[in-house]
Amino acid sequence: MADNSGRTDESCVGDLVALEAQAAGLGGIVIWGLHRDTADLREIGLPVFSLGATPTGPRRLDARPDGALDSAAVGEWTVGRADLVLGDDDGVLFLPADGAGDLFALAESIRDTERRQADRMRAGVPLRRQVEFTAYLAARRQDPALTFRDHLRAVGGAVEE
Repeated sequence: MADNSGRTDESCVGDLVALEAQAAGLGGIVIWGLHRDTADLREIGLPVFSLGATPTGPRRLDARPDGALDSAAVGEWTVGRADLVLGDDDGVLFLPADGAGDLFALAESIRDTERRQADRMRAGVPLRRQVEFTAYLAARRQDPALTFRDHLRAVGGAVEE
């Protein structure tokens, strides 16, 4: 959050910021830092993704980087207006909007393959049998350079392709 001096305070996201973001129509908040007011944030219901919680408010005031209102640094990633931000219980992904259709199709394919494998496991077919793990171990003895991913490709078990 910036003040009039162009400086930003660290870890200032709590219930008031979340309520304002919700009122402004945002679908969630991503913070490369800590949040506070966890119980209040849960009650508000706006998804907040952060590195964790802190009981204190901001403890320092940093200079606002140039372009801070056009893009944001999140770890090693720079996220701009042309990017999509997707989050769920496992975390957050940043995607270029112009290639999102292809990425969504790939993600759906992975999801469907994993669901089929899980359904077969629930029906009593262990994953090691589905992916022919014993055959992989035998082939690996013959060719130590064989990777499990290569084996999965050969038996049709690869999910991230």
